[in-house]
Amino acid sequence: MRLLRLIPDDTNFGFMRFRPYAFALSAFIAAVTVVGFLTLGLNVGIDFKGGTLVELQTKEGTANIGELRTRLTRASVGEVQLQEFGGPNLVLVRYGEQPGGEEGQQAALRRVRALVDADYEVRRTEVVGPTVSSELVQMSVVGVILSIFAVLVYLWLRFEWQFAVGAMIATLHDVTAMIAFYVWTRADFDITSIAAILTIIGYSLNDTVVVFDRIREMMRKHKRLPVDELLDIAINSTLSRTTITATTTFLALLALYFFGGEVIQGFTASMLIGVVVGTYSSIFIAAPILHWLSVKSNEAA
Repeated sequence: MRLLRLIPDDTNFGFMRFRPYAFALSAFIAAVTVVGFLTLGLNVGIDFKGGTLVELQTKEGTANIGELRTRLTRASVGEVQLQEFGGPNLVLVRYGEQPGGEEGQQAALRRVRALVDADYEVRRTEVVGPTVSSELVQMSVVGVILSIFAVLVYLWLRFEWQFAVGAMIATLHDVTAMIAFYVWTRADFDITSIAAILTIIGYSLNDTVVVFDRIREMMRKHKRLPVDELLDIAINSTLSRTTITATTTFLALLALYFFGGEVIQGFTASMLIGVVVGTYSSIFIAAPILHWLSVKSNEAA
């Protein structure tokens, strides 16, 4: 039985000739990310800045956002963010950390409940204090840094230093692109965003290692072949696998985005971007970096 081939076996696409454009595009993404981060910043969720989230559902009819906003001003909780989600009768209420610590947060929540109980049912509440939020920030940053460092050490031991540098640059590229997504779409950046970034790091690195394995194999077989030609052959030989993996993952995430509900929609949206970026970086960033670092065929012997 013939295996499914989305890409013909004799494909010979010249990926390396596009490396200047790929590097220019990635540099543009990095610049846009830095500018957006410095001017707009991340739309940090209550996981990282502390505060309260209340999910409301109307007892009858649709939600009146304007009237509800006016009503909640009497709760004296500061700026209140209201968002309709999942349907016209569902409202998400967010407000920041209150003075008085945990007791202040709970007192504010009781005032909010008292103002909405007549017309709305409280479906869910989340309260995050300042201590917990600061710990989450520290642990998240440390987790991302340690994961990248561990992968760098692994690739350095398994391959050569050029491969490790290429994988690290591609990984930083993926993280930068996902940060750009959160900055410019103003999507909430919370603990699930960190999970999405770590998942995409793993996905992208898996794809990169497959390509690197084939490159090393080709270097052992064709010691006199020019590096750019060798890289093109190696990438083309893994292109069918890369395409099938990326397509199936993307379709599964697309189904979750449309049918998985509002709770995981932000997570799946960032994962969709991450799959595209991770596939792109393993082909157009990680492999061309080897050419830039002048990796030699005899180094893979």
